[in-house]
Amino acid sequence: MRVAILDDYFDSVRTLDCFATLADHEVTIWNDHTDDPDELARRLQDTEVLVLIRERTPVRAPLLERLPELRLISQRSVYPHIDVEACTRLGVVVSSDLHPGAPSFATAELTWGLVIAGMRRIPQQVASMRAGRWQDGLGYSLRGRTLGVFGYGRIGAVVAGYGDQFGMQVIVWAGEESRRRAALDGREVAESKTDLFERADVLSVHLRLVEATRGIVTEDDLGRMGPTAMFVNTSRAGLVAPGALVASLRRGRPGMAALDVFDVEPLLDTSDPLLTRDNVICTPHIGYVTRDEWELQFADIFDQVAAYAAGSPVNVVNPDVLDHRRPPRDD
Repeated sequence: MRVAILDDYFDSVRTLDCFATLADHEVTIWNDHTDDPDELARRLQDTEVLVLIRERTPVRAPLLERLPELRLISQRSVYPHIDVEACTRLGVVVSSDLHPGAPSFATAELTWGLVIAGMRRIPQQVASMRAGRWQDGLGYSLRGRTLGVFGYGRIGAVVAGYGDQFGMQVIVWAGEESRRRAALDGREVAESKTDLFERADVLSVHLRLVEATRGIVTEDDLGRMGPTAMFVNTSRAGLVAPGALVASLRRGRPGMAALDVFDVEPLLDTSDPLLTRDNVICTPHIGYVTRDEWELQFADIFDQVAAYAAGSPVNVVNPDVLDHRRPPRDD
């Protein structure tokens, strides 16, 4: 089958051990990014299998309707960027392993790396040495401070455990079911979202982005944080109300932030206010971008391709399509 892989920015997918699963297929890999539907339609006009790297490229009905050869979209995790209804209507199978119960340890590790980097001013200290200077100000220890975890799912629970190991007081706020689970784990549950933001010295967000959570972190919430507190977001930018973080940082509450996710990705505008502030650490959505994590994720993705090619699709998120999926090409 003709397989296209989008948005492999640094041409790493072909270096993975699991890439051998696609040995019998004709694979085209695109290393740049485009959202232009005309260009995507041109690139994918003969594609039978589309492999997506998380949510880097939206795949909506106007594009899908221009891809008559497409049979399968294979990816991993949630799929708000895919018009599943249009796929079902057009006979395109969507396979996505939601990996229940398996957290992204890579994302949790990056979260903690950002916490330490921000609280100890590591980027500023490195820049100072590179500029021919020595130490650049005082950082803050984590031991004895309060870690607020907003969202207690798979990743949030792991981050809370890191806080334990660093001697922090951990408090949690989340949806009702997640609060119950946190309490069963022996976690201190904040009295409210307001209480969480007011008490946290470090506040890390770990929520899924759905309509109910879009913009759930408001300017008022952020303004309740202390002038030495740190806000961390490695989940989704849309969880924060538009403009709220920049406005709050300008007022000095919170005193710093660390971000791996942005409203526009890739974020290439060097004049963006999040990139120009000394009290903000930005990384280019690399929470899941480790070789170990990619081997895990793409093994699932490529196994889904192999299963479809063998006539037995797996992890199908639109099972209604199976009654009228597009037939294989007659070559």
